[in-house]
Amino acid sequence: MIDVCLLGTGGMMPLPYRYLTALMVRYNGKGIMIDCGEGTQVALRKKGWSPKPIDMMLFTHYHADHISGLPGMLLTMGNAERTEPLYMAGPKGLERVVGALRTIAPELPFEIRFRELREPEETIELAGEKDFVIKAFRVNHNVTCYCYTMELSRTGRFNAQRAMELDIPKPWWGRLQRGETIEDSRGETVRILTPDMVLGPARKGLKLTYCTDTRPCENIVRAAREADLFVCEGMYGEEDKIAKAREHKHMTFCEAGRLAAKAGAKRLWLTHYSPSLTKPEECMEPVRKIFPAARAGRDGMSMELRFEEE
Repeated sequence: MIDVCLLGTGGMMPLPYRYLTALMVRYNGKGIMIDCGEGTQVALRKKGWSPKPIDMMLFTHYHADHISGLPGMLLTMGNAERTEPLYMAGPKGLERVVGALRTIAPELPFEIRFRELREPEETIELAGEKDFVIKAFRVNHNVTCYCYTMELSRTGRFNAQRAMELDIPKPWWGRLQRGETIEDSRGETVRILTPDMVLGPARKGLKLTYCTDTRPCENIVRAAREADLFVCEGMYGEEDKIAKAREHKHMTFCEAGRLAAKAGAKRLWLTHYSPSLTKPEECMEPVRKIFPAARAGRDGMSMELRFEEE
């Protein structure tokens, strides 16, 4: 299961009813935050989620509406007596940008470890979670910008009958299910036991894709392929603003819908609205004709992604 919450859905500037861009993901007791715009701390508190289990922060790019909430967030995390390292990843220049912002948060009781992204596509590991993979894809904005996918794989079903036929002791079953290889030296010869001996074909996992501040491009389609949830920017709801979207390298609702349809995503949440777009829901009819499972995201909107059989 993966918990997802849109903490802020605004672009450019915060509004009284809309915080700036941020997404929070929780999995297996760990927390991942993507972007940290102004108001993120307040949004997190309103949701009732704590900043203490944030293990990793990912940044799409370094425009102020995506990172201006970071100094306060770091201070809050420090005041919560955090001592374990915080991992950060983002485009080239991450350490320099964070260092500049930390002028007002110079002393923290924890270390920050940086991963600067330089390639068109990179894989990021979440410590201790071999089945949970994060991938970064470069997209098309007026500065270097990345979108992110999070994929949780799922092993095949355990075949207890087969394990008994192979005379595998029950205390070893869990180890094989976790992907371990075991040397069985109980007999005259050593036998190597591998997970594929007792596991069926891999089952469908879970996939989340987050993309903002970009024009449509093929990298987004690849990143969002068959995503269970595709969170994508919809800076402009009105199609007559397509020229403005092209000029500033953003997207309209319908462009996001076409990407979701092309990628074969299950659900689409729109986010990162222009301040002039006060009622996104009023612009949803055209995009739902393109992609019926589209929703206008709002601050605090959340869901649990679960495996199909659950």
